[in-house]
Amino acid sequence: MARSIAVGIGIMDYPFDTADGFWRWVDLCEQGGIDSIWQTDRLVSRTPFLECMTALAAIAGRTRRIKFGVNVVSVAMREPVLLAKQCATIDVLSNGRLLPGFGIGSPRGAEWSAMHLDTTTRGRKTDEALEIISRLWSGEVLDYAGRHFRLTQASIAPLPVQPDLPLWIGGSSEAAIKRTARIGTGWQAGAETPAAVGEVIAGIKAALAETGRTIEEDHYGAAFGFRFGGPDDPGVAAVMAGYQARTGRDPRDLFAMGDAAVIMDRLRAYVDAGASKFILRPVAQGDADMLAQTRRLVEDVLPQVAATWPRPRKVAA
Repeated sequence: MARSIAVGIGIMDYPFDTADGFWRWVDLCEQGGIDSIWQTDRLVSRTPFLECMTALAAIAGRTRRIKFGVNVVSVAMREPVLLAKQCATIDVLSNGRLLPGFGIGSPRGAEWSAMHLDTTTRGRKTDEALEIISRLWSGEVLDYAGRHFRLTQASIAPLPVQPDLPLWIGGSSEAAIKRTARIGTGWQAGAETPAAVGEVIAGIKAALAETGRTIEEDHYGAAFGFRFGGPDDPGVAAVMAGYQARTGRDPRDLFAMGDAAVIMDRLRAYVDAGASKFILRPVAQGDADMLAQTRRLVEDVLPQVAATWPRPRKVAA
């Protein structure tokens, strides 16, 4: 079956000057045919960041078509029943447009020390929490006795609109690969190169053979920053420096800067590596710059994506 290639857009920090600028950007994404909007998760920061679940709820109310998600929720920092309830509520009120993605959280995050959280248990806590979340979404009245969470007769209502709410897993470690193969319905890369994405996808497929599960071929995602222009454009150096400080990765190796051909070449490299779903982040600062970069993506790249990778026709049952 042919893969379905889709381009979404995301933000890490809050690069807007005003709330009005943010909403004009959301409206542009909704009206311009962008597949989805993604918010990075960050609780503790001196740089402005929107709280991810609140932001998704607000976007749900503003829009009618576009899907949205978090790349990715740091599950080990949250209480799983509340997170399950938040996701279900947003999915219900948006008529099934939520794309939840989950991970263990970056070890570089300020939250671990600021909130006195134990980084050594984040993997095990995430595994327990994801089991709880998926069982609550299925409608189970849950008794649970784990190392980190205990529940008695816990349940949520209403349940998500999507009968099988997707469970996308982030991370590229061996543990993340095994977690995806064990419980994930998809995998979303962070700041990995096309070669690294291809290696992780191959690892997940090998692990799936051991679990006996399957993941749809077009449920593997990648992400990268883009800019119509170059690193010497006004304000870009500060954006790149902030990215490197947060992630520890050199943006020059990961960002696609130039014209539409450069961005399309980067998309092709990821598609060739096995990715199908994309989160492209504008390398921009301020209302005008964010709107201009996003408009160029809509006008110059999305038509080429549609022509290069036509959506498979749906076959009537």
